[in-house]
Amino acid sequence: MASSAQFIPRTSFPHLESIVRSYFLGHHKAGLAKMRQLLGSVELIIECRDYRVPLSSRNPMFEKNLVGRERMIVYTKRDLGAETLDDKTRETIRRWHKPQKVLFTDCRSDSDIKKVISYAKDIAKSADNILGTRMMLVGMPNVGKSSLLNALRRVGMGKGKVAITGGQPGVTRSIGSTVRVCSDPDIQLYDTPGVFIPYVPNSSTMLKLALVGCVKDTIIDPITLCDYMLFRINLVDPSLYVAYHTPTNDIMQLLKATAVQTGRLGKGGVPDTAATAIWLIQRYRAGELGRFILDDVDQDALERRIQEEAKEGKSANQLRKAIKEEKTAAKASRASLDFSDG
Repeated sequence: MASSAQFIPRTSFPHLESIVRSYFLGHHKAGLAKMRQLLGSVELIIECRDYRVPLSSRNPMFEKNLVGRERMIVYTKRDLGAETLDDKTRETIRRWHKPQKVLFTDCRSDSDIKKVISYAKDIAKSADNILGTRMMLVGMPNVGKSSLLNALRRVGMGKGKVAITGGQPGVTRSIGSTVRVCSDPDIQLYDTPGVFIPYVPNSSTMLKLALVGCVKDTIIDPITLCDYMLFRINLVDPSLYVAYHTPTNDIMQLLKATAVQTGRLGKGGVPDTAATAIWLIQRYRAGELGRFILDDVDQDALERRIQEEAKEGKSANQLRKAIKEEKTAAKASRASLDFSDG
């Protein structure tokens, strides 16, 4: 094993064409359609994004489909990006969203949740609706919407959980009735299913979203995902996994050493590298392998992402058009053969 003094981390991760770049499911599409239907009945949209991926967890479909209502951007899981949660980072992100309200939250922090409730109260009071004020909670899959809803109800109403939470996306699959999170003034929230992006701009973004749990763990090979995690950790602090192995760029070395140390062995004592990869990813998600932001955060980062999304949107439209043309040509070919046979 190489010593840490000699270790040089990789400066880039290979572009992998095999990485799936879509996770737009049926209930995502249905959920978005229902959100549009409810738009006229709500006064505020609370959009959740994962603080670890402030750009990657942005869904441009919300910008396109949920317009005309006041919006508050709530960056969840602040505690999991704590090591880089400094004033400069927060101010840069706030500038991205001006004049929208931006808050950074840890759902276990009552003081954070009180800030969300305070802004919601201001909106409710200005609306002055005798029947109460309805608001909508939206976001990508598994960015913490249900956890935020439970926290708002706990702090605002002094009541227990009402929404099921989980470590995998897809826990909330439809929009049900509203949940009251404040009684004075009366504020009720719609909890909505997470909606993924139809086409992800690049494989790096897909890997980031998978690493923080926005897609199911079966979508991307766990060893590939763990390798990406290793790449990112090495750029921050290779000593974060020193309990299992000295700094390395070789994911198989880390997985085999970790499997032996944690007893994740298969038949004949062979290291179960896939199970070990999943275990390490779960440790990262819990903040036990470093707490840092995966996206680049600078003043122009949002504009670069918007341009990237626009370019990808054109590519996606061209792809859909090509598939449609292929299907039409195949159908015409079959019809021609049927006619000739007759």
